[in-house]
Amino acid sequence: MMKARLLSLLVVSPVLLGTANVALGEDDAFYTALKGGTPKLNMRLRYEGVDDGINEDADALTLRTRLGYQTGKLGGFDAYGEFEDIHVMMGVDDYAPESPGFATVADPRDTEVNQAFVRYTGSESLKGLVAAFGRQRIIYDNARFVGNVGWRQDEQTFDGTKLDFSTDQFAASAAYLTKVNGITPAFDASVESLLINASWKKAPGGTLTGYSYMLETKDADDARDTVGVRYSGSFPVDKLSLLLALEYATQSYDVDDTDTKYMLIEAGVAISGVTVKVAQEVLGSDDGTSAFQTPLATKHAFNGWADKFLVTPANGLEDTYVFIGGVVAGVNLGAAYHRFSADEGSADYGSEVDAVASKTFGPYTVGLKYADYAEDGFSKDTRKLWAWTEVAF
Repeated sequence: MMKARLLSLLVVSPVLLGTANVALGEDDAFYTALKGGTPKLNMRLRYEGVDDGINEDADALTLRTRLGYQTGKLGGFDAYGEFEDIHVMMGVDDYAPESPGFATVADPRDTEVNQAFVRYTGSESLKGLVAAFGRQRIIYDNARFVGNVGWRQDEQTFDGTKLDFSTDQFAASAAYLTKVNGITPAFDASVESLLINASWKKAPGGTLTGYSYMLETKDADDARDTVGVRYSGSFPVDKLSLLLALEYATQSYDVDDTDTKYMLIEAGVAISGVTVKVAQEVLGSDDGTSAFQTPLATKHAFNGWADKFLVTPANGLEDTYVFIGGVVAGVNLGAAYHRFSADEGSADYGSEVDAVASKTFGPYTVGLKYADYAEDGFSKDTRKLWAWTEVAF
């Protein structure tokens, strides 16, 4: 494909230039870079309980362990490798897919290579250039369209080539993906997708970003192309800051030849460490045929933590919400209220209350989180509870 060849040329060119500066046979430099790296360890033990109003209540206790190693630099190159293991603890596995008949917790047992990439940052002529090839974590903007789904024990990563370039004023990124490594094996997919994201970092009051995400499954005629623009800013006024986020995108989908729209209006205020936001997010529908979808997003972070809208209903979704968050006695607190309805027609879906509390001390984090979805014509009442502890070195 032309877009694949173009991106590969952009990435390979600086890499080849960099290799010219590395003499063959420099064993001492190689071993110095290898031995001079940094090991990394992250472990998260988490309980999740789910009452979905349909299946038996779920209980899951899982331990996620990530062990990685970041090499030192050699001729502008470095490499990173990371293994990930999700293990059920103390036999607490009353959840689907581990145990049929129970509510779903999307943290099945798994062991895999989570990340494995080679990176080049050594260009003398293009400062701010970063080229990476391999399996890697990719997050754009607020992860609404491309993210790592970091809340799940097995995060989402991508196989492919990524090129980034940034200055004080601007940042640009392009990635060509060949595989999506989803949060469970059921979400893994071979793809031919091109992602482009560019930002003006010094726009008045904040950052202005334009993007184009062209997603396609390999050997399938299912192109989903999204083009949009996002603004996020903060405006100091006396002892407070006014917050504003605006976003608009269009999406075309070849399978059913539909066109849909996405809109976000979010306004807020931050004062004395407390943030309050009021917003409406709309994932539009094309006459009820199909709706705007975000298949590569960190979906858990949007439209309620009960995860009732991971797939946008055919009539679309309007999510009107209020969020308040802050720090009290060193504890990070947050709460949100959502009201959901259809974009096409006037149907109500339901409402949701979310709350979270977490505290970090040194390399350790502990937290509690709760989501309560009340249906009003869509799905069933659902309640979820999480408790976790995490350590990172």
